[in-house]
Amino acid sequence: MPLSDRERKQLEELEADLAADDPQLAQRLSSGSVRLRAKAYLGLVLCLIGLIVLITGVSTQLVVVGVGGFLLMGAGTYLTLGTHPLRLR
Repeated sequence: MPLSDRERKQLEELEADLAADDPQLAQRLSSGSVRLRAKAYLGLVLCLIGLIVLITGVSTQLVVVGVGGFLLMGAGTYLTLGTHPLRLR
C-alpha cells in the first residue's frame, strides 16, 4: 500500500529532524551500514547455547550444568550489550 501525500510529507519531516539532531546516525542509516559487530553475534550465540545448557541442567536436575548455562547466558548478554553502549542524555 503506497503512502499518502500527507504520510510522505511527515516521513520527510522526520528524516530532516533526524539529520538535524544526529547527522552521523542519519548518514549510517541512509547508507545501510548499521550491522551488529562480531562480538554481538558471538554474544547472541552464547546466549542461545547458555539457554540450551540451562534447560538441560534443569531437566536433568544437575545443578552444575544449570549454573554453567546461566553463566554462559550472562557472558553472552554482556558481549551483546557491551558492543552497543547506552547513551543517556
